[in-house]
Amino acid sequence: MIQEERITVLSDFPPRAGAYVLYWMQAAHRVDANHALAYAVQEANRLGIPVLAFFGLAPSYPGAVWRHYHFMLEGLREAAESLDTLGIKLVIRSGDPVDGLLELSKEAALVVVDTGYLRQHREWVVRARETLRCPFIRVESNAIVPVMTASPHEEYSAATFRPKILRALGRFLVDLQIPDPKKRSTHLELESLVPGDIEQIRALLDIDTAIGPVDGFSGGTARAISRLTRFIDTRLDSFPEERNDPTLDCLSNMSPYLHFGQISPLRIALMVSATGSGGKDAYLEELVVRRELAINFVWYNPQYDSYSGLPDWCRKTLESHAKDRREHVYSLQELESARTHDSFWNAAQ
Repeated sequence: MIQEERITVLSDFPPRAGAYVLYWMQAAHRVDANHALAYAVQEANRLGIPVLAFFGLAPSYPGAVWRHYHFMLEGLREAAESLDTLGIKLVIRSGDPVDGLLELSKEAALVVVDTGYLRQHREWVVRARETLRCPFIRVESNAIVPVMTASPHEEYSAATFRPKILRALGRFLVDLQIPDPKKRSTHLELESLVPGDIEQIRALLDIDTAIGPVDGFSGGTARAISRLTRFIDTRLDSFPEERNDPTLDCLSNMSPYLHFGQISPLRIALMVSATGSGGKDAYLEELVVRRELAINFVWYNPQYDSYSGLPDWCRKTLESHAKDRREHVYSLQELESARTHDSFWNAAQ
């Protein structure tokens, strides 16, 4: 079920004949519980044409190093395999993602994109909308409750946000099955990178490649589900009491998988909700209320990553105490080198 609140028409050009529906896989690198993909297949079946999926591999990304790209590519490799079983070809091209999208859109009847919440993703979508001359639809799949449904404005605390999102949760906490495509696109001969060809792709990137992948931590939906299952079986019960102790291994480790859209928050919520664990309410508070409060913040606050993005009261408080005497004052080098009195800070470096 694709709730209508998830769907936003970005451009209302009239439908046109095309060879395929183009799905721009931008923020949801998965097949499972992917509402944007489901919508693309639904429309393609209605039109009697296949779905073609596209991922634009930017040679660099703010703050990203080889560790991030490697993890992402592992997820894309699995996504490509899962799409292939559905008869959907995934085209991956290096360069400006919008340029790659526009090239493939020339043969598209319409374009569907999933929803990214941060500035870079949203700027790409704006640029694409300004140039595309076919219907362009955004479908939200990386929040359980669509961000504008949860609240029409920026929220300033979990206390105000919690009742709003919990009221809406029941309508959106519904599993999703991807329809079977009636037409295949896997036969199309289109230039594409192979996500498993790690070294070829690495040579195309303009990033710091010295920081490699984390041992024992691989990307992909299957690995995410495996980790989540193990967490539910062994650590969910103790999560409420142990989650704030960094010396204990009590967390789900879902953050990197959620970051790259390799697992749906809907899938996590459904799996956790199905348990009889006494820890599920505390976990769902973090997954639903706290995580989607953060989505609310970056969606409605254009200065979310700057000091100016803080509320007035917060900035006034900080400024009024700027000259207070501190018991400990450290240089940046001391902080980075873990030479402080705080054992938790030191352990995190």
